[in-house]
Amino acid sequence: MQKTMGVITAVILAAFAAYAAAFFFGVIEGNFSLLLMLATGVTGLYWLAERFHFLPARRRATEQAAQEVQRRQEELTRQGIARTDLGFDESARQRMLSQPWWLDWTAGLFPVILAVFVLRSFLFEPFKIPSGSMIPTLRVGDLILVNKFHYGIRLPVFNTKLISNHEPQRGDVMVFHYPPKPSLDYIKRVIGVPGDEVAFLNKQLTVNGQPVPRSNQPDFFEADQMRYVKQFGEEYGGHRYNTLNDDMRSPNAAPIAEFAFRENCRYSAEGVVCKVPPGHYFMMGDNRDNSLDSRFWGFVPESNIVGKAFFVWMNFGDLGRIGSFE
Repeated sequence: MQKTMGVITAVILAAFAAYAAAFFFGVIEGNFSLLLMLATGVTGLYWLAERFHFLPARRRATEQAAQEVQRRQEELTRQGIARTDLGFDESARQRMLSQPWWLDWTAGLFPVILAVFVLRSFLFEPFKIPSGSMIPTLRVGDLILVNKFHYGIRLPVFNTKLISNHEPQRGDVMVFHYPPKPSLDYIKRVIGVPGDEVAFLNKQLTVNGQPVPRSNQPDFFEADQMRYVKQFGEEYGGHRYNTLNDDMRSPNAAPIAEFAFRENCRYSAEGVVCKVPPGHYFMMGDNRDNSLDSRFWGFVPESNIVGKAFFVWMNFGDLGRIGSFE
């Protein structure tokens, strides 16, 4: 039994390791949430087996061994043999009670994996900013926290909402599954909620016919391109943040492909005007001329929401980035 379980566990652990390695190195398009859920389930089964079968069996075997040693000692004493090497001390007891390696690497890890699964699935999830689409609010390399319960509790992997909470508000910075490829997570700012008409014409943002207030700010230096671009302060939905506009880029925003409710958008040389359909959101990056967002691929359905981004917890290249943001 012990040998069989050891072989089975070795195969399972090897499969997990191979999947994780292939995912990490980009060989396959993995799903970390699914991997974590499977790891929680598998180690949970081992934990239950350990608690209700293997540990009681080891305790029974240990007790039987202790009784057998005691019986033999009593038998030898009756034969007049006072000193023997039949002692069953505490170290021997602990060796018999200790978990074999295949339980140590499964049932022993279950509490830690369960805690990570619950924390990541229902409370807070870390993300790394991979691109400059949210500059200047978020920089490449920022490690951020996303509040997973702000918009409601969702079933892990399937993303089905179980408990409702707040609805996304204009100006929120939100993480969501990228509609054209849901295995990817994107981060943008909520510009339009259901029913809004969003217009971005000649690089001026207008929502429901009202221009979003903005003020001139000092030009922003793009270190990667060694140049300055125009920076504006915006006040929208109770949030204050800065955006970038690049005079060298055209305001034209041609769609990259057909998308759901494409008929709700009108494209021109000046930009785009879209009516947000029910149950969907219009998203834009703060780096307005360097952001692949709803202007190009359409609306984000409510079912794609991951959570609200709110805090930079680390940037190894710039510790001054740590803190909250709007």
